[in-house]
Amino acid sequence: MELSIHNWMRAETIETTIRRASSLGYTKIEIAGSPEHYDTKHVRKLLKEYGLSCWGSVTLMLEDRNLLAKDEAQRAKSVRYVKDVARMVKELDGHMISVVPGTVGKIIPDGRPEEEWRWAVESLQEVYAYTESSGILIGIEPINRFETHFINRGDQALALAAAVGPNCGVCLDTFHMNIEEDDLYQAIIRAKGKLVGFHVADNNRMAPGMGTLHWNKIIETLDHIGYDEVLSVEFCAPLDRTPANPHPNSIDENPKDLSPEQKKFLEDHGSASVSEEFYTMLTRKSIETLSPFIK
Repeated sequence: MELSIHNWMRAETIETTIRRASSLGYTKIEIAGSPEHYDTKHVRKLLKEYGLSCWGSVTLMLEDRNLLAKDEAQRAKSVRYVKDVARMVKELDGHMISVVPGTVGKIIPDGRPEEEWRWAVESLQEVYAYTESSGILIGIEPINRFETHFINRGDQALALAAAVGPNCGVCLDTFHMNIEEDDLYQAIIRAKGKLVGFHVADNNRMAPGMGTLHWNKIIETLDHIGYDEVLSVEFCAPLDRTPANPHPNSIDENPKDLSPEQKKFLEDHGSASVSEEFYTMLTRKSIETLSPFIK
């Protein structure tokens, strides 16, 4: 099993993220789903220079991106976006994309349950046809009820994946699972054979090891179902804006290269652009916590 890290969690250049990850012992990166921001030839060169490879990407379902929107034109636009993410991953020799079907932060449905299900399946089937021809895997990712009304649990993601196609899988995330699953470990077991990605953050969305999750048991369960691919670190640190803040100097007051999408996402999640010192600490803590359990 290898360790990967996302790069959407701090406003910085992709080279900065790759250089830090390499220096701390990561071997892969899961690049943000912003294909318009990256020159894939340049990123490939950086990955080779620092001895990393691309594991995949995660869709950033913000603003009007919604595969189950009532509006047909909006769904079509969202499908094109996910295809663009898949194309970027293909150009980076990546393996998979995790797909959140609905807009992050949207908790009010556009239609009846059977309508939204049909819209989601049709949109994902179109994406699936494209990714199958490209050799890229899809993992449908459940996120918690406060961020979407649609897919919150592993069983829901598995049902949607089954409706999309035989090679469509799921991507689970420990932070969301800790909120939504009745038994986190059983949810992993039920995903056996369909798990194409696994995101890791602690119960408080800090780095693994900074909360209450039992990482030894989580990784033992992954071993039990035969998942030996990649753990993708995806903390999104909630920032303390009170005098009780245990991490002084954690907020980057003058962020660079922070897109409007990133800014909105971070603010919606009780965070902000974090300082390089704090981000490096979180990145280091993640690998220090997880490395002892990885065979």
